Amino acid sequence: MEEQIIDILNQDNRGFSVYELNDALELKTVEELKQLLKSLNHLEDQLKIYRTKKDKYLIFNNSHMKLGKLIANKKGYGFVDIEGNEDVFIAPPNMNGAIHGDQVVVEITNQKDTDLEGKIIRIVNREIKEMVGEYYEEDGIGYIDLDEEKIKLVIQIDKDKSMSAMPGHKVLVKILGKVKDNYYKGEILRILGHKNDPGVDILSIAMKYDIHDEFSEEVMEEVENIPDHVYEEEIKSRKDLREESIFTIDGDDTKDIDDAISIKKLENGNYELGVHIADVSYYVKEGTQLDEEAYERGTSVYLADRVIPMLPHKLSNGICSLNPDVDRLSMSCIMEIDDKGKVVDYEILESVIRSKKQMTYKCVNSILEDQIVPDGYEPFVDQLNLMKELACILRKEKESRGYIDFEIDESKIIVDETGKAIDVVLRNRGTGEKLIEDFMIVANETVATHIYFMELPFLYRIHGEPSEEKIQKFLDFIGILGYTVHGKIKDIHPRTMQDILNQLKDKKEFHILSAMLLRSMQKAVYDKNNIGHFGLASKYYTHFTSPIRRYPDTTVHRLLRRYLFQNKMDKDTLNYWDNRLTFIGEHTSERERASIECEREVDDMKKAEYMMDHIGEKYTGIVSSVVNFGMFVELPNLVEGLVRLDDLKGDHYFFDEATFSIRGEKDKRGYRLGDTVEVTVVRASKEAKTVDFIIIEEEKDEKDSV
Repeated sequence: MEEQIIDILNQDNRGFSVYELNDALELKTVEELKQLLKSLNHLEDQLKIYRTKKDKYLIFNNSHMKLGKLIANKKGYGFVDIEGNEDVFIAPPNMNGAIHGDQVVVEITNQKDTDLEGKIIRIVNREIKEMVGEYYEEDGIGYIDLDEEKIKLVIQIDKDKSMSAMPGHKVLVKILGKVKDNYYKGEILRILGHKNDPGVDILSIAMKYDIHDEFSEEVMEEVENIPDHVYEEEIKSRKDLREESIFTIDGDDTKDIDDAISIKKLENGNYELGVHIADVSYYVKEGTQLDEEAYERGTSVYLADRVIPMLPHKLSNGICSLNPDVDRLSMSCIMEIDDKGKVVDYEILESVIRSKKQMTYKCVNSILEDQIVPDGYEPFVDQLNLMKELACILRKEKESRGYIDFEIDESKIIVDETGKAIDVVLRNRGTGEKLIEDFMIVANETVATHIYFMELPFLYRIHGEPSEEKIQKFLDFIGILGYTVHGKIKDIHPRTMQDILNQLKDKKEFHILSAMLLRSMQKAVYDKNNIGHFGLASKYYTHFTSPIRRYPDTTVHRLLRRYLFQNKMDKDTLNYWDNRLTFIGEHTSERERASIECEREVDDMKKAEYMMDHIGEKYTGIVSSVVNFGMFVELPNLVEGLVRLDDLKGDHYFFDEATFSIRGEKDKRGYRLGDTVEVTVVRASKEAKTVDFIIIEEEKDEKDSV
């Protein structure tokens, strides 16, 4: 009966009374009516249907109630992430006892333009089972002070569940059961170390995001059976490219090398570009503990001074890494590209390579930008210059179709031998970095295009187009700043975004506006349904080039082996992958989001740690955002600090929502996005991951007024 009820409610997007449902189901007896009421109650409990105050029933997702996951903010408010819908803002009074990570029912109470506001009606599931915090004792009883400020829980640890933890230890704790509201019993699963021990700060954040630095015994036992060199019999069925001039280009400290490249100029004037990728799926077999662990992790995570790898080091730094002067199994995408940047022919094949040199971006940039050739690079100069030539052609082709380069700066944390942050600098994105990016993109597109036209189940990297409302909201905002951008936003095309960025390029706050525009767009995800990649202006795109550090790439390699090399395209194989790819896409997208959040939080913590040694020092920065309690100022190295409204002197300042500025009541002078300001560091907290500035008071010129 429940399926029949759902079918009836789905046919007409309105509320049905019990009597209307009774008539639609053609029920005749009292017993059947009782069964109807029982089914309605069960469906309501399962959140499949919703009952209105007038006792009308409708499909839950068609009501003003929504089901989603709460993403809480340490300031007390949060957002409910609803699959396929806009996030719903939840003000502090409307949290209703929910904590970060809870699955909740939210009622939509207000809609402003494209922004939704609501209140939490019900906590459906408290998903967080393990958390990180500091162990302490009070009156002989153990408790956990949780690192996550958004989660307001008391967790008591009985002695037999404490692993003999001592006060000051950072621990991973499992929630056992609820004693009363927000009061739980817990069990310590792992002692991470004392809070002041080197590296415990980063490890604590990683654990919070379910990112584990250790592999199980079962996984490591399997790894022991994986060889550390390539056997001759493994080469026989592969294209032997060991004599080709193939090399890698990576960062100075990179140890997990996924990709190698080669280039030739053909007699017809075209370029032959080889992109050779570590054949991880050859070693990581389906159904093994190793594969299951890689799936669960989803991605390697790069945190300040360390990498938490997706695969154990024997693979990530060893047999899978394309290290120089050793044989390595690979998958190669060898493309013929014309002088317009079009791939006119290609071959995807299993190969074996022997990298001739492990190059670094720094040395390659020295050659390509400054014409200075470091020792040992002399034999490769002509190839590198040819690569630069091809990369320029490929980039021009991408830009002609609308490729969007947001030019987002990134910072790099420099730490000492104890893991303490001693400097924060900008990452260099030079010619070498862009060259590798261009080559990887064209290889990813080539592989995706090939499988797409075979009409086989596949995992794509997709990026949907942004909503007109969000782009218009951005344009309205920059209009308030006094900037006019010409162009239509109807039927948004990547070139639309490209044009907006080009018109803003000469503004002093361009990098801030670029980041804001990027945030107005959808997030790229993994999915079996191809809708193209908006940001790259690519119709067909996948991730093929980093299988050591990304599980989706390993999956793509696995599919290529099934379809192209083993010719397994039977009905059972296709059905299996069609079903499995749904879960792989969802899970790896979620793990990617977790790793990004973890990396950001570690960066914030380390930046605050660095600034703790610079209290009282003066800096020049730019106003990066304005909020109702103050403004954030960004320094040239991307350290960001808050200037509180209450700390502004010389006038009574207030937030002017109409102009997105801070203004003084007396003389109407103030601050807005993009203003250059002089600041002094007054506070920094590694624990809170925050930095506070105050403005160095000077006479503001009339031209500085808002």
